[in-house]
Formats: sequence, C-alpha cells, structure tokens
Amino acid sequence: MTLLIGSLQLGFLYSIMVLGIYISFRILNIPDLTTEGSFTFGLAASSILTAAGHPLLGLVGALAAGALAGSVTGFLQTKLDIHPVLAGILTMSGLYSINLFVMGGASNVTLLNNDTIFTLCLKVFPFMSKDVAKLIVAVAAVVIVTVLLTVFFKTSLGLSIRATGDNADMVRASSINVDAVKMVALSISNACIAFCGGLIAQYQSFADINSGVGILVVGLASVIIGEAFFGHRSLMIGFISAIVGSIVYRYIIALATKSDMFPAYMLKLISAIIVTIALAVPAIKVKMANDRLKRNGMRESKGGR
Repeated sequence: MTLLIGSLQLGFLYSIMVLGIYISFRILNIPDLTTEGSFTFGLAASSILTAAGHPLLGLVGALAAGALAGSVTGFLQTKLDIHPVLAGILTMSGLYSINLFVMGGASNVTLLNNDTIFTLCLKVFPFMSKDVAKLIVAVAAVVIVTVLLTVFFKTSLGLSIRATGDNADMVRASSINVDAVKMVALSISNACIAFCGGLIAQYQSFADINSGVGILVVGLASVIIGEAFFGHRSLMIGFISAIVGSIVYRYIIALATKSDMFPAYMLKLISAIIVTIALAVPAIKVKMANDRLKRNGMRESKGGR
C-alpha cells in the first residue's frame, strides 16, 4: 500500500515536469534538452530558500529559476541561431556549475529539520496522515498548474505559441514575433519543470546535484505513454494524457522494482526501453498497414486476371 500511494504521489508531482516537456515537445515542436539542468535549478533554488525557512518562497524561486533557464535557451536559439538541440545542451551544461553555486558548492542539501509545503499542509490539517497530506498537495499543485496552462494557451499569446509549433513561417507572415513567442514558450516550459524540481526537493527533504540526470527520458516516456491512451486530441486532453502518463510510468517503475526482476541501477535503461518501444509503435503500425495494403492489392490484381 505504501508503494502504491508513494507512486501515486510521485506520479502527480512529476506530471508537472511532464507538462513542461509536453509544451516544448508537442505544442512548440522543439526538442528542448534544457530539462535536466532546469529541473535541478528549481530543485537547488527551492532547497536553499526552504532551508532558510521560506518553503513557499522556495517554490516561487524555482518557478523563476526555470523561466530564466528557458529564456536563456530561447535566446541562444532565436538570437544567436544556435540549433535547438545544441542550445539546450549548452544551457544544461552551464546550469551544472550554476546549480552548484546556488547550493553553496555542496553536492546535496538536506531539509530534514525544515518546514516544507507538505509539513505546512499537515499543520493546517493536523487530522490528516502524512501520506494523505502529500497526496493532497501534489494533486492541488497539478490542478492549479493545469488550469493556468489551459487558460493561458487560450489567450492570444497562447494561440500564437500553438500556431508557431504548427507552422512558424505562417505565423511570421502574420507579423507575429516568432522569436519572442518561442522564448516565452520555452520559459513557461522550463518554469513548470523547475517548479516540479522545487516540489520534489521539499517532498524528499533533500536536494542532490544529480537529481535531474535522466529526467528528460522520464518525461518523454510519460508523454508517449499518455498519448498511447488518449492519442493526439485537444489541448486539455493533451495535458490530461501527460498527467495520466506520468502516473502510469511511476506504477510501471514501481512494478519493475517490486518484482525484483531488475536491480535499482537498471531503472534508467528500463525508461529508455519504454520510450524506444513507445516511439516505435506508430512506425510499426504504419508498416503493418502498408503491408496489408500491398497484400490486398496483390490479391485484387490476381483476382482480376
């Protein structure tokens, strides 16, 4: 039961990061590799401010840190004409040193004796158990972020971002500043990712410089798993699919670790395999459909003779 509840908590918390990846990967249609750096940036900012006695300010700091990281990546892409993949790698690499600087040169920061957003919830609702309080905070955070994103992407700026992801040349021809739109979208995307990092730091009561390693694969796996259930539909359905994908992914990982089939150090490989299979499924379906058409065509041609 503890494993089930813990996986559900993590599924909701990490779904905020998945929403950020969904924005860049699906809506903006840009492969942004800033994720690992911005996640840890939010984690570091949140841990330092929480250790100073300001957990709520820590989450605000995480949001600001992610937005800053995303704007740097956007600047490299739009103003310096650096390839999106390389721009993300450059920002991610630079953030490693910045994250260490934020954490005071230490590779980890503990929050065991400090108040967090989760302990504050327990103080407000003392009749709740610790697990229930953590789940409520996680669900509340996801609902708030999802509603805000949904409302934003229905504004003129949000619609411009969606249109840029579909056809940047058309948007540019409409006299919209595509560079500014991309920078805003990447800032929002990485703000969500860093906010998730800030929540995770307070959830686990510590921050580690290597916490973001492999987080991009986790996010992509969750996005693709969610789309396997819901497909490509409306924006709101896309956000819901990202959240569901994150929860399902956490239960898959929990099942893999609980079954003792794989040691703990194999989790990254399992994540990579999940992403590979999910990405390969559409291509396999297309190939099977083409093969079916060829077979039907050959039968018809033989029958005509």
